[in-house]
Amino acid sequence: MSFIENDEPFIIAEMSGNHNQSIEKALRIVELAAQSGVNALKLQTYTADTITLDVDDGDFFIADKSSLWHGTSLHKLYSRAYTPWEWHKEIFRKAAELGIKCFSTPFDPSAVEFLESLDCPCYKVASFENTDLPLIRVIASTGKPMIVSTGMATISDIDRLLNAASSAGCSDVTLLKCTSSYPASPADSNLLTIPHMKETFGTRVGISDHTLGISVALASISLGGRVIEKHFTDSRAAGGVDSAFSIEPDEMTTLVKESKNIYMALGSVRYGPSNGEKDAVHFRRSLYFTRDMKEGETIGTDDVRSIRPGFGLSTEFIDIVRGRKVTRDVKKGTAVGWDLI
Repeated sequence: MSFIENDEPFIIAEMSGNHNQSIEKALRIVELAAQSGVNALKLQTYTADTITLDVDDGDFFIADKSSLWHGTSLHKLYSRAYTPWEWHKEIFRKAAELGIKCFSTPFDPSAVEFLESLDCPCYKVASFENTDLPLIRVIASTGKPMIVSTGMATISDIDRLLNAASSAGCSDVTLLKCTSSYPASPADSNLLTIPHMKETFGTRVGISDHTLGISVALASISLGGRVIEKHFTDSRAAGGVDSAFSIEPDEMTTLVKESKNIYMALGSVRYGPSNGEKDAVHFRRSLYFTRDMKEGETIGTDDVRSIRPGFGLSTEFIDIVRGRKVTRDVKKGTAVGWDLI
């Protein structure tokens, strides 16, 4: 069975580092995600030492004052944010118990090997790793489906990663439009890329959304996005490395509900009455007699009008009806029919 089983919106709650190094909080986030109605919960599998070096200055220091993580080193940030590997089995078990899927983003081959021991059903590739073709080949060699965030990736970058995945054995890749800033601005979301990406690469598409709120994510559905990933927390007020741009349970519940409504509303190309409009056609305008008339009387200009409801002749025939004679007595409010003129 495919990880993503149909064309309906597939909603992923990204826990990331919002557990704040508490297994109890992590399991609570799993519970809240399930209660919100998501399809899947996603983890990130790395340690500070597998993702960077323990260096506090130079290239490894976050000096950008606009960054949420300004003033710390990459190693310190990832030490706070990582999900302990010994938690993974319990989190996977909890998600299965609650009826949602659980998978992860591996950041190096050792993480892939570890996740394989847990029978991870799908793998995510983060935007910052989408040009790491050796890692992509390792992930693809598992034969599991891949979901790839395309933040910063050029068309040629995406083409290379798809070729690398295919050559290594993965034929099921979903591409997510992503803006790799935290939080991201709606103005930088460029959602029109989604249908272009689908047409260009022929894959399932969606969005990994870092904007505040849920409007951008919902808008992606109308453009063909079928996978939505949002960072998720039990409480932004409780803090955490990603809490500032994460959504809370009530927002996730709304996202799930409204994504289904939008998907249903897309429907298909159709003209004419829908099933729900079949009775409504009676409220269109049509021709009615405006006064009592006797058999043989000539129908004058004011003797018929275009009014609601729609049980009479179409209004297009009004000039044909005027000047004719009525074939029998009619009462005011009688629908005009060919048999009456």
